[in-house]
Amino acid sequence: MNYNHQEVEKKWQSYWLNNKTFACDAWDFDKPKCYVLDMFPYPSGNGLHVGHPEGYTATDLVCRLLLEKKNKVRHAMGR
Repeated sequence: MNYNHQEVEKKWQSYWLNNKTFACDAWDFDKPKCYVLDMFPYPSGNGLHVGHPEGYTATDLVCRLLLEKKNKVRHAMGR
């Protein structure tokens, strides 16, 4: 099975740009602001472990919930 990453990236980057998926209006003061900070992975020689996706998934879900409630969200590592 071949996976053309350039084609896939081009498709989704175009979609995100056209739909303003990750756009942020810094001058919209009507919405509550939220800042969610993830821990940086510890730079050990062992690599990532099961605790990394658990923590990152939790903060991603919190951010998505806040976005659905029309908050302005800054997710430092992932957004």
